[in-house]
Amino acid sequence: MNENSARAYAHRCAVACLAVVVLLSGVAQSADRPAGAAPVGAVDYTLELTEILPPATEGKWFQPRPVAIPTRDGSPLAVMTIQRALGSDFYTGLSTARSIDGGRTWTLAPEDPGHGWRPGGNDLQVGVCDITLGWHAPTGRVIGIGHTATYTKKGFAGIEHRRDTVWIAYDPATGRWTPWRILALPETPDNRYFINGVHGQWLTEPDGSLLVPIYYLSPKIADARWMFSFRGAVARLRFDGRELTFVDAGRELNLAVPRGVYEKSLTWYRGKYYMTIRNDLRGYVTVSDDGLNFAPLRAWTFDDGSDLGSYNTQQKWVTHGDGLFLVYTRRGANNDHIPRHRAPLFIAEVDPEKLHVLRRTERVAVPERGADIGNFDATTVNARETWITTAGGPAFLARIQWSKPNSLAGRVN
Repeated sequence: MNENSARAYAHRCAVACLAVVVLLSGVAQSADRPAGAAPVGAVDYTLELTEILPPATEGKWFQPRPVAIPTRDGSPLAVMTIQRALGSDFYTGLSTARSIDGGRTWTLAPEDPGHGWRPGGNDLQVGVCDITLGWHAPTGRVIGIGHTATYTKKGFAGIEHRRDTVWIAYDPATGRWTPWRILALPETPDNRYFINGVHGQWLTEPDGSLLVPIYYLSPKIADARWMFSFRGAVARLRFDGRELTFVDAGRELNLAVPRGVYEKSLTWYRGKYYMTIRNDLRGYVTVSDDGLNFAPLRAWTFDDGSDLGSYNTQQKWVTHGDGLFLVYTRRGANNDHIPRHRAPLFIAEVDPEKLHVLRRTERVAVPERGADIGNFDATTVNARETWITTAGGPAFLARIQWSKPNSLAGRVN
């Protein structure tokens, strides 16, 4: 072999070796990330925080829950439910607001009598709370799902009173809401469960059905074991524009720790369903192929294996076609003065395969201002925006603006 031939042969070997390295690198990467996924931490976005409602004149604003409504001319339209907290777990009737400028300003409507308290007997009143909204494209309606609560003249009557899942609907063509109605759910064999509405994110499936996490509680709270009796499942519902009905439910989820599992949020990302779950001691996560039957629960951790530090409040999903994100509160943020460490609100990317939070991607979505802001919402608005809404005196909206369009807008609430 002459000198030129040797050089050519060496060059071909080097190219071949490089090709093998590139191929193996691609295989290793695909094992960690789904095909076509952007690299972890590569989803770029900005955050803009605005005050959307001043402090209430009585009580304080609580649980602002918006939803964007598609319009024929593309003009921005959104509606929101919100309540005033008069005390711990003690809420007024449901208020609604409307925005026509992309959520920058909101007009409160007079409180609808159909969303207020109703007589519950024995000088008690029954109201609704924890409503979460979603757009139901097949019927062109907004659906809100929550649950009832029973009150005395002074406040929350206690957990021994039955709670039912309730729903409301909004017709953008008429601008009218339905009164709240109780969702009929199957009775248990001994008819002894309280049924609680989602109090978290739910999904509209491509076939128009709804996947809604619910949870239940035995009324036998005199039994010391009641602390372990919060259980739950994901229910499939149908809405025909007039009635919301139960179809079926998946496997029961339970956890033998104080108060069990409750207040779940559901999303869909790259062919799988992800659910994050509140518990008194830690937050939990699980995944499913069908949205009804989920894998065993795992405690939320950072990618270094340390506990996320989120407890006794909700977590919510922010879902982009190129990345899955979690919004949460946690310990360890110079926030020991905040009840249950429920501020600030953080957002960070999640590894969808390993089910942990990537610490290096963590950002503050809503700063701490000395108030509890743990009851919040996260809402997909369109391909360019996702909103995080919360209240702690005033009501706030943190606007996530994506640098790359969100291909899952319309698939996730």
